[in-house]
Amino acid sequence: MLLEADALAPYPAEPRISASDVASAVARSGRVLVVLDDDPTGTQSVADLPVLTSWDVDDFRWAFSAEPAGGRASAVYVLTNTRSLDPDEAARRNRDVVRAALEAGAGTGTEVAFVSRSDSTLRGHFPLETDVIAEALAEHGAADGGPSAIDGIVIVPAFPDAGRVTIGGEHYMRSTGPDGAAALVRVSETEFARDATFGFSTSYLPDYIEEKSGGRLAAAGVIVLDLSTVRAGSEAIADAITPAESLTPIVADIVSEADFRALALGLEAAEARGKTLLYRVGPPFVRGRIGQEIREPLTADEIFRGETPARDDASAGGLIVVGSHVGLTTRQLARLTEQHASSHIVELDVARLLDPAQAEAYLEARVAEVASALADRDVIVHTSRTLVRSDSPAESLEIARAVSAAVVRLVSRVLATTPPRFVIAKGGITSSDVAAHGLEIRRAIVRGPMLPGIVSLWEPVDGPARGIPYVVFAGNVGDDESLAAVTRTLSRTF
Repeated sequence: MLLEADALAPYPAEPRISASDVASAVARSGRVLVVLDDDPTGTQSVADLPVLTSWDVDDFRWAFSAEPAGGRASAVYVLTNTRSLDPDEAARRNRDVVRAALEAGAGTGTEVAFVSRSDSTLRGHFPLETDVIAEALAEHGAADGGPSAIDGIVIVPAFPDAGRVTIGGEHYMRSTGPDGAAALVRVSETEFARDATFGFSTSYLPDYIEEKSGGRLAAAGVIVLDLSTVRAGSEAIADAITPAESLTPIVADIVSEADFRALALGLEAAEARGKTLLYRVGPPFVRGRIGQEIREPLTADEIFRGETPARDDASAGGLIVVGSHVGLTTRQLARLTEQHASSHIVELDVARLLDPAQAEAYLEARVAEVASALADRDVIVHTSRTLVRSDSPAESLEIARAVSAAVVRLVSRVLATTPPRFVIAKGGITSSDVAAHGLEIRRAIVRGPMLPGIVSLWEPVDGPARGIPYVVFAGNVGDDESLAAVTRTLSRTF
């Protein structure tokens, strides 16, 4: 077992850099980051930023205006949900988002840069998504007489708030070692590496890049910004990036928020020298890159504004929807159901949802059950815990999408008759589909986290869910008590 202290021993201490130092540099550049978020959990590290679940040019015009954030936001999130799509659909969606953002940027005088936000445990469509974004930018540049090539793809999957760190180019998950000391486990040795659709064999990022690109991007050609470079100052980082050209992969070590801020200043310096960069990152990168302070978790008074109902028709109970099947989610669900004795629990039998002969009648009965129970208590809806999957990654993804579609129909029908006090959605695909289709959220503001650095709360500003707090809860974050803790903050009956 590798202790974190031993892994960090060869490197210098982290620097002291304020968020305001980064924010000032970003303000001077004038760029707005457009974050293509492959599931909605990427918003968990930021606050008071606009988020879109659709990407018409008018949606971007709204996001680029001063209206959503009380001043032009330095980043805008776009929920692409591509982790639930097949490669062709994912590519098409990325291309559509880039084109719409560029058109809106040109029309509003907004200079944009692009971030491909994905999973901190290395799952997702890589390098497909960065390739497509780069191609779309090159096409736009060629047509517009502007830059036609991306010099480097900056790859930063680290998520220290959730225990994912990168040291020496190796991506780890924190665990507890002997005597309670912080230990490190390679992400390639965790359940996430065995993902049916996005599995991988190595968490040494240069080798991961070579593996995922089928050898097109050689490990030897990857620039590694290790902690010695990241902590040496912005000019050292910019110097290290100088050789990057024609989509050179650049990976960065990150262990702390200070490392994110140091990297942000180095990336600003590299871009000031003329480098054009595209980003593939985990959730907290954007917070560090734009110089946001770490926001304290939201309180019930902040969410409900001193218990003034956001909607006159809201029920007494909240709706907690659990779709993720990772081990952590199953443990969190178990703790919630054990502790929340007054809740009503509805298990959705996945086998029956996948059976065309009985799916509709079965689902309608569950809708009626949920709507009735919401009148005076919280309702926990979860899919059966036995994971239904196929040996084919494409078929496994299709099964997941079919189950998620059924969950969405349930939420939509419940919302139409019995709006909940709040909604929590657990799992990446689940929370994305519930937001965009179950609650029909088109535009929202990310108000902040429910737990330190993780689990975001959105305020829908349009559609039938306007005024209902919506909590986006990734499947793979927190500890066993986290789902219960978030529910307790929001609930009247816990």
